[in-house]
Amino acid sequence: MGNASSFWATFFLLVLVASVARGDPLVPALIIFGDSVVDVGNNNNLTTLIKANFLPYGRDYVTHRPTGRFCNGKLATDFTAEYLGFTTYPPAYLSPDASDRNILTGANFASAASGLYEGTAQSYSAISLTRQLSYYRDYQMKVVNMAGQARANDIFSGAIHLLSAGSSDFIQNYYINPVLRGLYSVDRFSDLLMSSYSSFIQNLYGLGARRIGVTSLPPTGCLPAAITLFGAGSNQCVERLNQDAILFNYKLNSTSQGLVQKLPGLKLVVFDIYQPLLDMIRKPSDNGFFESRRACCGTGTLETSVLCNDRSVGTCSNATEYVFWDGFHPSEAANQVLAGDLLQQGFDLIS
Repeated sequence: MGNASSFWATFFLLVLVASVARGDPLVPALIIFGDSVVDVGNNNNLTTLIKANFLPYGRDYVTHRPTGRFCNGKLATDFTAEYLGFTTYPPAYLSPDASDRNILTGANFASAASGLYEGTAQSYSAISLTRQLSYYRDYQMKVVNMAGQARANDIFSGAIHLLSAGSSDFIQNYYINPVLRGLYSVDRFSDLLMSSYSSFIQNLYGLGARRIGVTSLPPTGCLPAAITLFGAGSNQCVERLNQDAILFNYKLNSTSQGLVQKLPGLKLVVFDIYQPLLDMIRKPSDNGFFESRRACCGTGTLETSVLCNDRSVGTCSNATEYVFWDGFHPSEAANQVLAGDLLQQGFDLIS
């Protein structure tokens, strides 16, 4: 870690300690949109196969019970909420927890198998980003009714809005959909996703959001299930998929820079999760891990959602040794490392 990074890490620690000591979060609310990487239980209430509200999901969570998180424990956004000084996590908007004053400090609209491409969510009966934005408008009306227009406006403009989307569009749609691949090259499909992303950010801005963070694609070719499905028998990362993610991330950064120039007062940060996760995968022992090719659940090569269940043979006993919990999603231990990286990258959102 360079001197600048060390400085900011120390600075963040001091600020956070002071904030937590006062009992004051650094921002008024945390609002989350996206896919299974950040879904905390909205899909529990949908007629879809893409769920995680059963064991062994959640076995290492605070309650040791499944919540709908695609993880053995906490997500990176849960750790982020803690680091920002919140004492609770933004509740799934479709859950009973999202009621009364619980939502004044935020809400989670994410839905597993959703994406920037509208058809991705439709294919899995998930909540599209368009629908998530509609729920957000509904949420805003509830906050206004509870807090009054002036305070509500301060909450919306001061809140950090996080978006995680794109992985499902490729892994769960484009790569397995011959029609899409016939219509679009990877480059053109990425442009299509950027158009959707740009519209989403502008709509969010129009609703008063001024602090927005979006995560890059991870090294999709290194996800255990991706290696199994697309690696042609190899046990190594699928370089073609990683190159697609790099191309997407380049476009994401470029599009985001254009949005910042276009929209006055917008703070928009692209969080790089590609490199931090790739570092954990390539050098697991440097980050305190033992295994990065296989996931903890089942055989560790494919299982996710309904295939990762309490009857899955081979599930590990200690997930802290694993970078991945299931075929697509990081373990709680990896999420904690990623959240630390996000915190250092997100200074502009809380300054």
